[in-house]
Amino acid sequence: MRLNGGVQYDTSGITASIRAMHLDSELIGISNENIGGFDKVGYQRKEAVVSSFAEYLGVHALSTTRDDKVGRIAVSENPLDIALANKGYFQTQNENGIKLTRDGRFQIGKDGTLLTLENAKVLSNAGTPIVFPFIPQDLKQVKVDKNGKITMFNPETNKLTIIGQIGIVDNNGIGVLDPNVKQGYNEYSNVALQQEFLTMMPIIKNFDANRQMFMLQNSVLGKTISQLSQ
Repeated sequence: MRLNGGVQYDTSGITASIRAMHLDSELIGISNENIGGFDKVGYQRKEAVVSSFAEYLGVHALSTTRDDKVGRIAVSENPLDIALANKGYFQTQNENGIKLTRDGRFQIGKDGTLLTLENAKVLSNAGTPIVFPFIPQDLKQVKVDKNGKITMFNPETNKLTIIGQIGIVDNNGIGVLDPNVKQGYNEYSNVALQQEFLTMMPIIKNFDANRQMFMLQNSVLGKTISQLSQ
């Protein structure tokens, strides 16, 4: 605020505090989302990226990237649970199009199609749905090698039948040469709770500092207006 033959209200201080609090709230929200995804299969940590001039742009200076490091791999009792020990994504397809995911919890539909738990079709390296010629009586008859090739024992011929190869690609949709597929495993998130809490603490302190500054500026402004109105 400036007194120069009158009253001119300068909003830069209060506005800057509001922008900063808004940005800090979004950063805290990203950390909370990561903490919430800690025990989710296939979840990848979100990383906040704050560009230059954040004091002027506020929340518009914020964007996110995905941490593609491999998460925690644990044993599963389901032979159709598949984890990727290297970077890469499964390709799935539903009515909304193709989606990339690290969640390898699969099931076989009534028509023999390999599906995710959300009933999206799992695509092969040829970009087509993977379909079993018959439903196995025992899922242990299904074998998946480290490259994602699926074979199944055929009791009629007493031989292994090649079902197809799971399509595993990178962020750009290019096939991964060495996905290191692990059958009978689940990959949980790559979130480290300690890192999230350490990241959140300075943000919370910064939010409190901006809140105190906002309250101080607002109080001074209120007193000034009150005195000038007398």
